[in-house]
Amino acid sequence: MSEGAMRGLFVGLATIDLVYDVEDFPAANEKINALSQQVYVGGPASNAAIAFAHLGGEAALVAAVGCHALATVVRAELDLFRVRLVDLHPGFDGVPAISSVAVDREGRRTVVSANAARIGAATLEPDAELCRWARVVLVDGHQMQACQQWAAEARRCGAHVGMDGGSWKAGTDELLGHVDTAICSADFCPPGCASEDETLAYLVARGVRQIAITHGQEPVRWVRMAADGTTETGLLAVPQVEAVDTMGAGDIFHGAFCAAFAQGVGFVEALTEAARIASRSCGFHGTREWMRA
Repeated sequence: MSEGAMRGLFVGLATIDLVYDVEDFPAANEKINALSQQVYVGGPASNAAIAFAHLGGEAALVAAVGCHALATVVRAELDLFRVRLVDLHPGFDGVPAISSVAVDREGRRTVVSANAARIGAATLEPDAELCRWARVVLVDGHQMQACQQWAAEARRCGAHVGMDGGSWKAGTDELLGHVDTAICSADFCPPGCASEDETLAYLVARGVRQIAITHGQEPVRWVRMAADGTTETGLLAVPQVEAVDTMGAGDIFHGAFCAAFAQGVGFVEALTEAARIASRSCGFHGTREWMRA
């Protein structure tokens, strides 16, 4: 790994995504034929790491993958995109987490996933050298204990720690104590918060200095704490595209943000670039086709 490159460390979930394009979603007890079938490595941290690598970065992924025959699917695609894997549970011999995704003709999706809950993760001490190597670290809250440990170590090593806040999870409050930047979906809601304003206030109170909340194709709302203690806020327009498939767009947003931020681009400018790339990805099927266009 070279000294001059932009470097990103991603901690969280790796899945195998089985993706079917369909005319319409099936009704109960109905069997339909898919228009196409694709297999990808998925999960927020994994997709972000792959996007980061595609955009020119050196990426490392910390995730539980294991030694089952199907785990070779994950390893092969990570190798293809030159993403280094640090396996949290190399001895796990069960089936990796698998997601079944159906995408209809309007780009809407349904997902059934086992996620990381069924795998667990063997204790793996964070690699301080890898944390020092990274210019930016992103945690997705899956494999929460690992996210907490690696975020804390990254903070100690001086890396900038970002959080993908897709939803509130047990342990998120402790994780926030190690987070510099939180990029959350509109579904992210801390306990006791009944509005987006309350969510933002909660994150600021926990010491998060840069916050963005995404709303799909609607503007991104952002908050930044300035060095003098004042608060800056704003809305960032999202480029409008004719959506073919929105799957993974949020993960791509996070990877693109990290790629820009790791190059020294400012917070709002990095959000702008992330919105541009994530929106563009929605014009293509799956989570990889945009990379080949």
